Amino acid sequence: MHAQIVLFDGFDPLDVVAPFEVLHAGGTASGGSVTVELVSAEGAREVVSGTGGLTLRATAALDPERADLVLVPGASGRVSESEDGPEEVFGEAGVGVPGTQPAEGGAGPGVQPAQGGAAPAEGGAAPAEVADQPVPVLIGRTLTTRLPALLRAAMDDPSVTVATVCGGSLVLALAGLLEGRHATTHHLGLDLLDATGAHAVRARVVDDGDLVTGAGVTSGLDLALHLLEREAGPRIAHAVEELFAHERRGTVWRDRGPAPAAL
Repeated sequence: MHAQIVLFDGFDPLDVVAPFEVLHAGGTASGGSVTVELVSAEGAREVVSGTGGLTLRATAALDPERADLVLVPGASGRVSESEDGPEEVFGEAGVGVPGTQPAEGGAGPGVQPAQGGAAPAEGGAAPAEVADQPVPVLIGRTLTTRLPALLRAAMDDPSVTVATVCGGSLVLALAGLLEGRHATTHHLGLDLLDATGAHAVRARVVDDGDLVTGAGVTSGLDLALHLLEREAGPRIAHAVEELFAHERRGTVWRDRGPAPAAL
């Protein structure tokens, strides 16, 4: 399994590093059957996160034809203190109307470039442009890049699993790619996720076949261990779990079995 973890300006570092370490360790434990790299929609470049200007390097371009797994992180930044609902908060940030379908090149109807009216430069944002930005603004910026079109290609290929951590599912949802799918996200974004036409599930990890989503930031560990178990086997996943002294939390939610009665 070859995994590509996507970097975009303002990404959350823990959303990236936790799955990267799990998958990298899984590759070692499995004798190289799992490989992982950091990528961006623009290709190899330095990508600044939303946390203190921390920068990671994407070593290649996101290419769904080369990947078995594409993982999208969320953004790190200020959480809006608006008393409005999540749809209004994201709308005010320039993200656009939930559920609108993106154009082939990226942004969808109602999606406006964030802050200052200009889309991020091809080479990426400077740390000052990302620092202290609200999370909705950072997620909205991704919709003005080539990322939505590349993610659509990944979602359209049944041989590729697309995974997200935290607000990464909102990147997909706001690009119009999760309608009718079961998914989760950070608890503050569940209402917005549901408003885009996705079936929002309040669970730590949701496995919807070729779409696997994680909730809050630290769920990246559990999501990656679940993917490792699914693709490389439980003994490999258990070895990595032991190495990291981390026990997964919660039941992985799947749309299977009888619906529970009211408790």
